[in-house]
Amino acid sequence: MLNPLALELNHVIEERNKPVYEMLSLLGKSLYFPKGIVSQAGEAKGKADRFNATIGMASEGGQPMYLDVIHKNLSSFDPKDLYPYAPPAGKTELREVWRKKLLKDNPSLEGKEFGTPIVTNALTHGLSIVSDLFVENGDPILLPDKYWDNYHITFNVRHGSQTVTYPLFTKTNQFNVKGMLEALLSCKNGKAILVLNFPHNPTGYTPLEKEVEGILHAIKQAADIGINIVAVIDDAYFGLYYEDSIKESIFARLVGLHPRVLPIKIDGATKEEYAWGFRVGFLTFGIQDTSVLEALEKKTMGSIRSTISCSPHLSQTIILDALLNPEFEVQRGEKNKVMKARAKRVKEILADGKYADAFESYPFNSGYFVCLRIKHTDAETLRIHLLKQYGVGTISLAKTDLRIAFSCVELSDLDQLFELIYRSCKELESIV
Repeated sequence: MLNPLALELNHVIEERNKPVYEMLSLLGKSLYFPKGIVSQAGEAKGKADRFNATIGMASEGGQPMYLDVIHKNLSSFDPKDLYPYAPPAGKTELREVWRKKLLKDNPSLEGKEFGTPIVTNALTHGLSIVSDLFVENGDPILLPDKYWDNYHITFNVRHGSQTVTYPLFTKTNQFNVKGMLEALLSCKNGKAILVLNFPHNPTGYTPLEKEVEGILHAIKQAADIGINIVAVIDDAYFGLYYEDSIKESIFARLVGLHPRVLPIKIDGATKEEYAWGFRVGFLTFGIQDTSVLEALEKKTMGSIRSTISCSPHLSQTIILDALLNPEFEVQRGEKNKVMKARAKRVKEILADGKYADAFESYPFNSGYFVCLRIKHTDAETLRIHLLKQYGVGTISLAKTDLRIAFSCVELSDLDQLFELIYRSCKELESIV
């Protein structure tokens, strides 16, 4: 029997947006934000002006209690912005600032209604929340044939979904819109979880404007025939665009596209702001009905409350402080230039042609990675050889695919890196 609070949220969603209700998993329909300790403590925070004996936290002298051995490293911040529990949906000001950032970074969002970003414990947590709310046993998860391996654990292992893949690129090295559409149309139960990740991991590709138009048309075509589509936009590497790709999230184009399409943006400060260990991410619903947004937010808070309770306050405070700093955009721009220079040098090395008999790259124009197609050697064998013989770490993804994170290799070292990869290919070829 579902909790009355869950039933109330379900009723709002079903009444105002039946396709979104149909997208919810059984767990998603069961989730709600309880009127328990956190809710009652939140109510008391604004009204208990005499004694507030609600939350499991200690105070002293009118502020949160803390240890000097900890605070000596954090003394530039007010204790109230570090030690108390953050709200389950995240620090309110941070959420509002991130929403303004989304509007600034994504011009196509102008004039559209969408949710206030909810703070997650980085992107994997955001994907896990989506999985909780919308992924049911047997649901198809649509991915290109090259994808981040953690999707399998997050969706399939934890919730029993089935991965349906399509070739990422056509024979002419364009985004495979036709393959994606065929995967969508194969969803016979009328529901699809479509994951779009740009800049892409592992290839480092972001579609061009014409390709994006094709993607949107394909999604709308599938929705028009009755397929409910949860469009999960993994924007982990957002903003790192080096060439002629689109320069905004495809999420912005999907908001308002079709009643049967629910865009969900997962992003964060991890890669965008070079703060990987801070684990500050965001989940944003691209839906325009405020009542449905509120219901989905409460279900999201229920997922957060029942797993991690809330994200760390310290990390949120530091990221908020950075976002409000007038030097933020300048400093981020400087780091992006470093990344762009590395990507450009990789392009030059691979365009030279001297390694073409051993490997070539899949299309890349953004992000952290380049993915090599190894022509005559098993990629895993090559990975091990590089590691043992030359102390070079790479990632093998399939029999032919080797991922290189140029993001963590100095510009001056890139030539040597690819020379060692080529040398290893030749050494292994000679053994066969």
